[in-house]
Amino acid sequence: MALLVVVVLLAAGGWWWWQNRTQPVVVSASPPIATPVAAPASTPASGPQNLIDALAPPDAALPALASADDYVAQAIAELLGQRQVASFLQIDGLVRRVVATVDNLARAQAPAGMWPVQPTQGRFTVQGEGEGQHIAPDNAARYSAVVQWVETVDLQRAVALYARLYPLFQQAYEELGYPGRYFNDRLVAVIDHLLAAPEPAEPVRVQLTEVKGEWSSARPWVRYEFADPQLQALSSGQKIMVRVGLVNERRLKARLRALRALVATGAVAKAKP
Repeated sequence: MALLVVVVLLAAGGWWWWQNRTQPVVVSASPPIATPVAAPASTPASGPQNLIDALAPPDAALPALASADDYVAQAIAELLGQRQVASFLQIDGLVRRVVATVDNLARAQAPAGMWPVQPTQGRFTVQGEGEGQHIAPDNAARYSAVVQWVETVDLQRAVALYARLYPLFQQAYEELGYPGRYFNDRLVAVIDHLLAAPEPAEPVRVQLTEVKGEWSSARPWVRYEFADPQLQALSSGQKIMVRVGLVNERRLKARLRALRALVATGAVAKAKP
């Protein structure tokens, strides 16, 4: 689907979950899967800015959102393959998961309990000591295979599938707390936000935070945060972009630009670099 690249960014952020140490969100057939947060910037009175109607007509017999999991999973499997769907995606409540996570990528937290993908395997590792601690170069290797796979996906077909299923995404977005707003406009805005992520040329320094209780002893590798206050203040999505490593970040941004060129159909959005 057209959200594939954004979704894989979440997989690439496998250790991001530590900062969201709240109780996991249970996804069910009943909306919403998350407590709505502050709405994005108001949509202009003229209505949706990035319509997708011309990309592909919606499927004529779309199921109800509450019972759409199997239908959506089958459609994605036809695009990506059954094995990839089973390996990467969490099918239960997938549409709602995608919508909530995309919305949260531009915010401070993207709770892992709502991810539509499985976390990346392996642990986060660092090098150095004290103020010289930084993200180890081998962390980037954890994501390279996923990034390479993303680069092989036919985005034209993915966007067509997104358009075919779009009424489900729109309904999930309105249920999340944004009636009258257009999810594809939010997607374009979030892509722009991710493309604006910094690209540190030097190894990214990290530091341990003091956490009391079981997290401190049982999972010490989840206690790291960026030492640079400006990096630590980034949104959840931009932090993910930085954590995957500079080479992977640039490759993902290239894919995001290609995706944006397809879903940013409005004149204003198209005019942006």
